[in-house]
Formats: sequence, structure tokens, C-alpha cells
Amino acid sequence: MKHPISILALGLALGTSLCAAAAMAELVPTSSRQIPVFRPGSEGAVFGSFEFLGGIDISSSTALFGAWSSVRFLPGGRDFIGVLDTGHWMSGRIERDATGRLSGLADMAIVPMTDARGLQDQGKSSMDAESLAIRDGQAIVGFEQRHRVDAYALPVTETGRPVRTLALPFAVGRLRGNGGLETLAASPVASPLAGGLVAVSERSVDAQGYLYAGILDGPLKGSFKVARHDDFDVTDGAFLPDGDLLLLERRFGLATGIGMRIRRIEADALKPGAVVDGDIVFEAGYSDQIDNMEGLDVVALDGGEVRVIVVSDDNHSILQRNLMLEFRVIN
Repeated sequence: MKHPISILALGLALGTSLCAAAAMAELVPTSSRQIPVFRPGSEGAVFGSFEFLGGIDISSSTALFGAWSSVRFLPGGRDFIGVLDTGHWMSGRIERDATGRLSGLADMAIVPMTDARGLQDQGKSSMDAESLAIRDGQAIVGFEQRHRVDAYALPVTETGRPVRTLALPFAVGRLRGNGGLETLAASPVASPLAGGLVAVSERSVDAQGYLYAGILDGPLKGSFKVARHDDFDVTDGAFLPDGDLLLLERRFGLATGIGMRIRRIEADALKPGAVVDGDIVFEAGYSDQIDNMEGLDVVALDGGEVRVIVVSDDNHSILQRNLMLEFRVIN
């Protein structure tokens, strides 16, 4: 049976009429196990600049569920839209228990993405969606392998084609096949970038080992570089309300195991020609409740509280998990 998907709610939240949001899809059943502590064996909740508020380990009987690359929350911090690296949109909303902790996901739905030719299911080499930004009534997606940034009108539907392709401020040929645009983030309007869109590559580096990055539009349009350290790859990013950029990074090695960290790039550092670095404000390793962390978003609540939510990509492997973790920014 077909059901209206929660992407319809996305259209409504952005002022789009219900009749224009006619996408239909199978609802995706999910089950979740709560994660009460971030570091097993420790009751501590503060890690760097973040306080752990809870998390969930998510599973589904639907084969398409997983491969989660990026997530963006709508105003209010409950409904979200994401992209899968299999070339699909995924939407849903979070549920909370009586204490306010994450307890599960509801109204989950997955629909295929459509390319500029109106085609779907063109394989990972063509539709490897890795990054997402929401701005000005559009969902803007960064693809790797066939590197590009395509903007789709909201609400997204399974037949909706890109309405435009955004130019990159550096040569596309400098991006590695499996290390392209892992971050797209829309800056706050009240920031030096004035709402401009920022892109950062995962592990495409220049001769000095700096990651290719750029500001795609706005008053400071141009390319810049991001310092890369300790074999960590950038997997997503989002702006804080003050204009600073949080970059999610991931590492996996036989000697080091799995790791994740978050760096904070100051707003004033983001400009054409710059090489930006930043303080590590959060770091976790194999002994913590993490996996292949690929998506990060910032949720600003009424009253000024700021939260960070990160999600993992299980690569459709039984050895990995789909996690959603929530933190409060405390400094």
C-alpha cells in the first residue's frame, strides 16, 4: 500500500502546498535501541565541547535502509531529510521518550533520486549522493564519482529533476573518484559568508596535502583549502549560529581502529585563498559508541540552546551500525 511520505511534511514546513507535494512511497519500518551512555563503563557525559544527550541504534527490514551520507533537520529539530549514497532521498522524524532522549524514528520513507535526464537507478558511479544542504526552497546535493552539485526544488519527489547545477570554484578534475564532495553547508545569512554555500572534499588534496574546498556563491565566492591531519577524512559539516563551521571527520585503520572527531573553523577564517584549520572540539574512538560517522547537522532551539546530531553509514554491512547520536554544545 502506498502512503504519503514525510517528505510531504518537508514541503509544508517550507510553505509549499500539499497538492504540489504529491510524492508517494512505501513507508520504511524501523526499530531502535537506545544508547544511554556514550562511553561504556563511564557515567561521564561531557566530551570536549559537547555533552552527550543520548542516541539510537537503528535497524530496518527494508533493504534500502542504510548507506546514510548526510542529514538536515527542519526548523523545530524534529523532521529531517537525508541522502543515501545509493542515490535515494530519505526522510522521517525523530521520536523522544518521557525524559526527552532520542527513542526512535517515525514516518520513515525512501524514494529514488532523479538525474538531469529524468533517469533513476543509474548506479553508484552516477548517483553517489554524499552531501546535502537546504536553502531557499531547494535541496542541494553534492555527488561524487560523477562530481557535481545539483539543486532540487522542494518538496523533493521521485520524479523531480535538478533545477540547476552549481559551478565549483576549482577544477572538478582535482577531485578524487571516491573522495569528492562530502560536505555542503549553507552559512547563516548573518555571517561573513552571508548565506553562501560551502563545499569541502573528503580526501582530494593538492600537492601540499590540503583538501580542496570552496565557497560556491555569495559575496566571498572562491576556493580555499582545509588542512588535513592524522589521516582523518572530512565526511560532513554544518554551521553554528555564530557562523563558525563544524567539520565532522572520520578515520579507520588497522592500527588505530575507528575514530571520529569534530573541528571548529572560525567564521572569519573562511575566505577565498585561505588555508583553514581549527580546534578539535570533540574526539572519540573505538571504545565509544561510534561507527562510520558520515552525517552531521546543527539544530538551534528556541532559547539559544544548540545541539549537534550525527549519523553513521552502515555501508549495508552486517558488521556496521546505523547510529544517530545527539549532543549539546556547551562551549
